[in-house]
Amino acid sequence: MKIEVWSDFVCPFCYIGKRRLELALDKFQHKSEVEVEFKSFELDQNAPIYSGINIHEVLASKYGMSIEQAKQNNIQVGQHAAGVGLTFNFDDMKPTNTFDAHRLAKFAGEKGKEKTLTEKLLYAYFTEGKNLSDMETLAEIAEASGLNREETINVLNDKTSYANDVRIDEGIAQQYGISGVPYFIINRKYAISGAQSLETFVDALQKVWEEENPQPKLTDFSSETGNNAACQDGSCVVPPNQK
Repeated sequence: MKIEVWSDFVCPFCYIGKRRLELALDKFQHKSEVEVEFKSFELDQNAPIYSGINIHEVLASKYGMSIEQAKQNNIQVGQHAAGVGLTFNFDDMKPTNTFDAHRLAKFAGEKGKEKTLTEKLLYAYFTEGKNLSDMETLAEIAEASGLNREETINVLNDKTSYANDVRIDEGIAQQYGISGVPYFIINRKYAISGAQSLETFVDALQKVWEEENPQPKLTDFSSETGNNAACQDGSCVVPPNQK
């Protein structure tokens, strides 16, 4: 089973949805046969790099609400995060353009470090309040994820490196009609939109597995004869009508 996850590193529900999927996989008996691959999606491709404006101000401006309303909204989102063991520090978040972070993730994927880097980028933004458009910060996160620092810096400095890979993911998202994230596609046939409940993920995994791996159905002729001469539980007894 393959699960492709479209998400952005500054999307709170992407982090929450990611964790709920992981918790669901922990309950799934076929977890070892599931491959999870992260796909690039920018909530705003034209977003500026961090300029000192905090997340409350950004939301208030974008949705035409007051700063207080934005803070209350963020408190509610933070409660969802806490429900899956995440800590969101909204006052410290630095809203920014994530294109370089996505390029870095593609580089990490080539090195087998995609999952580690993805988690560290999300944690850095939502919990540690780090600036994901700062090259030095990205290099530090990459190195902590097991990537070579010098290679990472070379990738980040070359704005064309892995840029096409990011755009391909976003192009596929458009083809699927994905307008919001997180978005999960299982085996290119089934979809889960948004950070659904843990139970939804658990049920989806089980139902997809059963549909993709149907158990063989047998026609039992033995009931027609009534002959049930067989060994069960270590005991072999001849049925009365067979004596």
